[in-house]
Amino acid sequence: MLMPAHTPQIANHLLATLPRKDYQRLHAHLDLVTLTLGEVLYEAGEPIQHVYFPNDVLVSLLTLVEGHLALEVALVGREGMVGTPLALGIDESPLRALAQGSGTAMRMTAAHFQKGFRDSPSLRREVYCYIHALMAQLAQTAACNRFHVVEARLARRLLMAADYAPSHTFHLTHEFLASMLGVRRVGVTKAAHALQQQNLINYSRGEITILDRSGLEAAAYSCYKIVRNTTSAKR
Repeated sequence: MLMPAHTPQIANHLLATLPRKDYQRLHAHLDLVTLTLGEVLYEAGEPIQHVYFPNDVLVSLLTLVEGHLALEVALVGREGMVGTPLALGIDESPLRALAQGSGTAMRMTAAHFQKGFRDSPSLRREVYCYIHALMAQLAQTAACNRFHVVEARLARRLLMAADYAPSHTFHLTHEFLASMLGVRRVGVTKAAHALQQQNLINYSRGEITILDRSGLEAAAYSCYKIVRNTTSAKR
C-alpha cells in the first residue's frame, strides 16, 4: 500500500510532516527506544551521540549553575527533537537533557542525522522551523522566570506537562517542580495551594488533576499561549 505524501500517523510531529521519500530514508536509521523518568540523554558540554524525536514523552532542557544547580529552560515533546545543535554544526550540547517521565522516542545516531540533514531540504526546513520555535520558548521561559510570581510559573509548567499527559491527571512532586522552576520547595507548595484554592487544580501527594484549564491558562498570563502558538505556527 502506498503511503500518503505526508505521514500524520507517525507520533512525532516533526517526522510526520516530512514527505514520504524523505521519511523513508531516515526510517532505516531510526530506532524506537523507551526513556524512563530521570534518564539523562546527555549532559551539558558532552558530545551529542544521538538525536531523539519524542513520541509520547517530555524532555526537559536544563541549564546548569555552578556545576550542580539546574534550571529548566525549555521542554521538548512530540512537536520536535532533542539534539538541535547538530543542525547548526555544533556537536556538543549546551544543556542537560532529562526525560520527564516514561515513554518512547525515535533515536538516530548523530552521524546518520547529519547525513540526512545534508541530503534532505525538507528535513532542514522542518528542523530550522523547530529551532525557531525552541528559541521563542527559551526567551519566553526566561521572561516568565524573571518577571512572574511562582504561582504563574507553576501554572505555565503544569499546562505544558498536561499537553503530553494521557489524561487530566499526572504525577509531579513538589520537589521535582521546585528543581525545574529554580525555587524552594516551600514556594511550590504555596503556589500549588493557591491554585488549588481557586479550584484550578487538585494536588495531593504529587498527583495533579487540572480542574479548570481555561482558568489555569489565565493564571499563567500569556506565557503558555505564546509558546503554544509559536509551536503551532511552525507548521
